[in-house]
Amino acid sequence: MKKENLNRLTTSQSPYLLQHASNPVDWYPWNNEAFEKAKDENKPIFLSIGYSTCHWCHVMAHESFEDSTVAELMNKNFVNIKVDREEMPEIDHMYMSVCQAMTGRGGWPLTIVMTPDKEPFFAGTYFPKEGSGKRPGMLQIIPSLANAWETKQSEIRQSINRIQDYLIKINTSVPGEEWTEDFIQNAFSHYASQFDPDYGGFSKAPKFPSPHNLIFLLRYSKFYDNPNALKMIETTLHNMRLGGIFDQIGLGFHRYSTDKRWLLPHFEKMLYDQAMLSMAYLEAFQLTKNTKYSDVAEDIFTYVLRDMTDENGGFYSAEDADSEGEEGTYYIWTEDEFIEILGDRNGKIMSKVYGFTKYGNFRDEATGQTTGKNIPFLSSNVQDELLKDLHLNLNAKELNEIIKTCHQLSITPLVEIFNESELNLAINNGAELIGINNRNLNNLETSLSIFEELAPKVPKDKILISESGIKNIDHVKLMAEQGADGVLVGESILKSNDIDAHIKMLASIKKCK
Repeated sequence: MKKENLNRLTTSQSPYLLQHASNPVDWYPWNNEAFEKAKDENKPIFLSIGYSTCHWCHVMAHESFEDSTVAELMNKNFVNIKVDREEMPEIDHMYMSVCQAMTGRGGWPLTIVMTPDKEPFFAGTYFPKEGSGKRPGMLQIIPSLANAWETKQSEIRQSINRIQDYLIKINTSVPGEEWTEDFIQNAFSHYASQFDPDYGGFSKAPKFPSPHNLIFLLRYSKFYDNPNALKMIETTLHNMRLGGIFDQIGLGFHRYSTDKRWLLPHFEKMLYDQAMLSMAYLEAFQLTKNTKYSDVAEDIFTYVLRDMTDENGGFYSAEDADSEGEEGTYYIWTEDEFIEILGDRNGKIMSKVYGFTKYGNFRDEATGQTTGKNIPFLSSNVQDELLKDLHLNLNAKELNEIIKTCHQLSITPLVEIFNESELNLAINNGAELIGINNRNLNNLETSLSIFEELAPKVPKDKILISESGIKNIDHVKLMAEQGADGVLVGESILKSNDIDAHIKMLASIKKCK
């Protein structure tokens, strides 16, 4: 990242704003300087709100905010402000209300154009660089808005007044009707009318888990002893767990499904979804005593503790939908990848367990075309189908053991361990590498101690020590001298934007190996 390309976001602590610190767009954070500049130059404000793990925020950034042509238009006609919704939720809430009032919909990235006095007159979400059909792109929207600002101030003022009147109306509190039990019954009737009896949930597509609605129905079912409410809940929870919206390999729930079957998710994972869905599954277990629901809750907790918990005890708010520059790359598979990891027989069996097809069950969201990749999912009768497959010649016990073993290994040759029992499980199931998880390593001495304890049980070339015990290049070299074949180096020692430091670190690791 070259210094001359950095804008005013470079001093921010927000990960989202830092993602845009090298944009050619002359971004300002939300501050008085930006609004004073807009007043002095009589320019409208272009406000863009998003967050660091938002897929469509990334798409709009790559298409438009990193593009010199779009940036030149934005810098010429607007004062541009970038806001992280997780850092300033009150700003996000206010302008999301505006967007929903003006367009009937909302989402991120949130795009608002407003006067220097913070009065919005244009709203939307994602816009492509180039327009297509009836959908305008940034190259069409910016000149149109600039022209309106110069020549149509009366129309802009009328639009502003209508928006303000509407917002005042919907936000003005008035005494409601006296509370009656009908409110609860009407809420249940609404959910019942929207329910999908085939796959659960309360819409066609996209489908959001909406755990607060599920919890309401669980308690309604209990309080009113209503079997229909319970059936709605069980159908929904069961199908969500089977679908691609649940990460069958790494555990945890993705944000929502783009189809009615819960198969194709939007791959982002949110901490608040894990929290609320674990509550829904636990309350379902309390009500039904069916352990399949408590098992899901335990899976969620395992995922959160492993992947969303910082070594200092805090929680990460989300995991990005994108990896390697594309959405979902981390979560989609081919049969060959399963075979490479699990061996020929088990790989083919687990591919069938998870619904893989030759051409891939994962379709591109925009084009609908198959990609050759697969999203792992389960069907209710998959085990019966496999037991009937004469080529596999499996009995139920063998099939369950294969599924259990592969699931315990999390379909990965590297197993992170937290304690002695997990170590023994990993060894007994043939783990190819043992990774000592960073949360158990506070210093190098602890790392070396655990390393030596493992040595009699696992070949040294199968052990990797992870980041907290590995603070710098010297530690990497020392671990190599002790016999480690590889070292997991995490973000804690690669936070700098200094490319040279990264290259030196990688070169040292290569020499060690």
